[in-house]
Amino acid sequence: MIDVVTFGCRLNALESAAMQVRAAQAGLTDAMLVNTCAVTAEAVRQARQAIRRAYRDNPVRPVIVSGCAVQSDPDAFAAMPEVARVLGNAEKRHAGSYAEGPRVQVGDIMRGTRDVPLPPSATIAGHTRAFVEIQNGCDHRCTFCVIPYGRGNSRSVPLADVVGRVRALVEAGYAEIVLTGVDITAWGIDFGPEARLGALVRAILRAVPELPRLRLASIDSVEVDAELLTAIAEEERLMPYLHLSLQHGDDLILKRMKRRHSRADAIRFADTVRQLRPDVAFGADIIAGFPTESEAAFANSLSLVDDCGLTTLHVFPFSPRPGTPAARMPQLDGGVIRERAARLRAKGATAWSGHLASETGRLRPLLVERGGIGRTPQFTPAAIAAAPGSLIAARIVGSNDRGLIAEAA
Repeated sequence: MIDVVTFGCRLNALESAAMQVRAAQAGLTDAMLVNTCAVTAEAVRQARQAIRRAYRDNPVRPVIVSGCAVQSDPDAFAAMPEVARVLGNAEKRHAGSYAEGPRVQVGDIMRGTRDVPLPPSATIAGHTRAFVEIQNGCDHRCTFCVIPYGRGNSRSVPLADVVGRVRALVEAGYAEIVLTGVDITAWGIDFGPEARLGALVRAILRAVPELPRLRLASIDSVEVDAELLTAIAEEERLMPYLHLSLQHGDDLILKRMKRRHSRADAIRFADTVRQLRPDVAFGADIIAGFPTESEAAFANSLSLVDDCGLTTLHVFPFSPRPGTPAARMPQLDGGVIRERAARLRAKGATAWSGHLASETGRLRPLLVERGGIGRTPQFTPAAIAAAPGSLIAARIVGSNDRGLIAEAA
């Protein structure tokens, strides 16, 4: 059996499914694949721990590692005696990499201009929604981030390929498609000025009218184009949930992060979208304890939750990544970072509770997952007794600490 352990983002999860397919095509019948993440030091530590555990559980089973942590620091993983093969983020897309060539195959990711397409059979097991890669890499250089060095520069999947993949998945029975990548609002920039994410969204919805739901993965609000805003306003099948890469709520810290938006830009974007689509819900990534962050600067992140009307937070305690500019800035005490992250999570929990309370009594269409959980258009989980994969009308009758409680309408 070919098993896989995945760390990190949805794109990594989709690529893990592709790795299983490619390993099988290479003739492997028994292997452990570990697809790593480099976003935080903790993610790297957990990946190394998983590698050692896999080898300890079965020393004769090859452990093959890839992912952003491997791409960023291949020597560290090559030095692990438990590892049988080390593959870069480009190499893991080729079947031949899993059984042929040297033990370490990690090329220069920055030289890539187009990726080898993921195999059509690569889907994340157990999901009622399907993920479609539309873009990879990032052209920006935020001072805290190593992802461009693990993913390379931004590369877009051609529109026709994306539409074809969406159509095939809908024909296979998927009721919801999620467009994913590293920086999806950069889609099309490498194709020319007319190719933007809004045009892609419109093309998908036009070409695949039988698709019930289209959803976007995390976006960078400052890159959102006018046609995408129009699609948000007019396309009911484009789901009203946007996860924003905000990172902080203080202008000075945003500048030190080398972000491209201000606090006012983030608030203005949320207000604009809410006017266009009143039922929209927002989530966001926010870092706590960035170097030089004062208590006043941190307070601006706390208040951003209310000012943008955020309902869900992904809170990241700052973790210095070797080689990044932020790692060379004056660092905060670890205890301060943890305390601020806890306060930010508590603020997020309050916002989440308010969102759940506001949903009670509403009628919402739910896409039902395994385990008796459905998802509203706003991506809020709702407990309901219904068949997985079904799309049903439901009334929200209450909530608990896990989400909403719904009944078929």
